[in-house]
Amino acid sequence: MTQEIRRVAILFAGGPAPAANSVIATAASSFMKEGIEVYGIKHGYSRLAEYTASGPMREGVDYIKFTHEMLAHARTSRGIMIGTARTNPGKHVSSPEHLDDAELSAPLRRVYEGLVSMGVDALISIGGDDTLKTANKIKMFQDRLPEDAKKFPVVHLPKTIDNDYMGIDFTFGYFTAVETLAEEIRNLNYDASAGRAYFICEAMGRSAGWLAYGAAIAGEASMVLSVEDIAGSLRGEEVINAETGETRPVMEIDRVIDRMVDMMLARERQGREYGVIVIAEGLAEFLPSKNLEGIDRDEHGHIAISQINLGAMISGLLTRRYEERTGKTRKVNGLQLGYECRCAPPHAFDVMLGSQLGVGAYRALKEEKLNGVMVSVSGQLDLHFVPFDNLVDPKTLVTKVRFIEGDSDFYKLARFLETCVED
Repeated sequence: MTQEIRRVAILFAGGPAPAANSVIATAASSFMKEGIEVYGIKHGYSRLAEYTASGPMREGVDYIKFTHEMLAHARTSRGIMIGTARTNPGKHVSSPEHLDDAELSAPLRRVYEGLVSMGVDALISIGGDDTLKTANKIKMFQDRLPEDAKKFPVVHLPKTIDNDYMGIDFTFGYFTAVETLAEEIRNLNYDASAGRAYFICEAMGRSAGWLAYGAAIAGEASMVLSVEDIAGSLRGEEVINAETGETRPVMEIDRVIDRMVDMMLARERQGREYGVIVIAEGLAEFLPSKNLEGIDRDEHGHIAISQINLGAMISGLLTRRYEERTGKTRKVNGLQLGYECRCAPPHAFDVMLGSQLGVGAYRALKEEKLNGVMVSVSGQLDLHFVPFDNLVDPKTLVTKVRFIEGDSDFYKLARFLETCVED
């Protein structure tokens, strides 16, 4: 992209993450040092997706113009200074051909027209994998416009406390979230020890177990289970269409519970009649269909995991199974953890990582003149610019999940530290 950048828009979408303001403030100040105006779009795509020519974007209501005073001490502050939302303007676009359909791509067009009406010369998108998909669709939508149409580059900054992003080793906010949850697990360990009880802690992590594993390791949990562990004897298949034979993977819930009981008995042989088990919320996706009836789905088609209360469900099953196998009772409490860690005070590493990503947006747009890239870091916070094409499937326009690899030393660390259970 060769056109001069005079005005940049920054947009944050999806769930909060610690150090969000480190990213936003650093990106804004980097451009402002060059005399470039920076606008913060308020509450994600919610207003832009509804933009019409008769309803102009309003400063102070739909967006803010950053000033140096606004950015004072912002890099280490909590929350999201421009707010967020889960509105998904590209939810009806699931293939490149859909971008040529005026009805399916209408929300993307409204986003484009809203930003053009503000005189925006570049868009910085901050968010998770769904937001990355949206950023890619906005770029692809512009690629189809006439040559003389106004176009602006799009750069994406990866955000998720789940840390399951392809293209980057660790995402900002992950370590703060892990420490926040780990401290709660440590407290629960003392509570469990005092009452000879167990806690089932359901941690965030829909697609992968990074947060559950990190919190379990740092919080000294007795066991951790995530979607990566639903394999081998713990994995089954459920027929969902008798005519076609279509199936979906489900967990062998009885074997999962028995594995937890095995761990409890192993600890009892060591003289420890208590513990904390950490499970990733994404295990709910592997529940049989009968357990998912009536559960709502969000803008991106995901099941509303919070409505299931997986921790309470597993605790009930574990309580009964333990009594069946031992003839004894053991109190097991199910808890959902997660919201409390999303706006925790950011740790130093997350502030540094977030700040580098913010600077990376400036360097990608102003110095490298790139379009359609995600900013990444590795090593000594070295910057890399990963093309959207390397991260998004060109046919389905979906992203890939970065799972914890079963042969990785991170996975083996968790197995080494938890109470050993024979497979």
